[in-house]
Amino acid sequence: MRDHVVIFGEMLWDCLPAGPVAGGAPMNVALNLHQLGLNSRLISAVGQDKDGEKLLEFLRGFGLPLDLIQVKETHETSRVLVNNADPENIKYTIVSPVAWDFITWNEAMDKAVEEADAFVFGTLGVRNPQSLTTLIKLLQHPTMRVFDANLRPPYYDFEVIETLLGFADVLKINEDELEIFADYFQTEATIEGLCVHLDQHFPMEIICVTRGSKGALIYQKGKMFEHPGYVVKVQDSIGAGDAFLSGFVKSYLKEKSPEEILDFACKLGAFVATQKGGAPKYSEKDIEEVR
Repeated sequence: MRDHVVIFGEMLWDCLPAGPVAGGAPMNVALNLHQLGLNSRLISAVGQDKDGEKLLEFLRGFGLPLDLIQVKETHETSRVLVNNADPENIKYTIVSPVAWDFITWNEAMDKAVEEADAFVFGTLGVRNPQSLTTLIKLLQHPTMRVFDANLRPPYYDFEVIETLLGFADVLKINEDELEIFADYFQTEATIEGLCVHLDQHFPMEIICVTRGSKGALIYQKGKMFEHPGYVVKVQDSIGAGDAFLSGFVKSYLKEKSPEEILDFACKLGAFVATQKGGAPKYSEKDIEEVR
């Protein structure tokens, strides 16, 4: 079974009114994949400070390998100020610069990506040129490359995005990001319009568009597959999209059909939305109880 996944990018503390919660899209994906039984490893960085120690201890509680996480003496662990007054429209203020802005390439991470079955990356983790340079070197390997757009204004640049799209085998975006992409590429602000354009200009195998409580769609080789999603009582939406992506990656590696991929990914995303924080502990039995 193909089950080795490496994830690149940010790990941080989401500072909510009720207190700090461990987060960051790449970290959430790594933890979800680990709980789903895959061998996942995270390439990231924390500061040599108490926040960093606590974040690493949090990951140890899941049993996630820490060997590719760097500890920086000169930069602090990442914090994000979260406004969750509207649970379905979370707003973030991301402190900068922080440790994961300065991820440095090494042979261990290079070998990990080369031998992986999938490599997941996004835009926020490369807002700094040093981490971007490291990611570009890692993307030279023909490992299946999964690009999670995860746009966080003002920390994205479409020159960088076009470069990353040139490496992507799989692209995941949400409806809001679709409109931003469509505006930049001057295409119709429709799922089909943008997907056709991207499919013609970039060497992607599959494009996935998430629609929050309305489910998700897959565009593959000119065909569209849709899932309406699962109706659940939302605790908060933090990490739901990351959970969806994790379910997608697992199912895609298992060579499931587009319909099966969407069903499992939507189910996992819906479950995490019923929990507090972006990285709750669970079993696959918990996921199957979502109806």
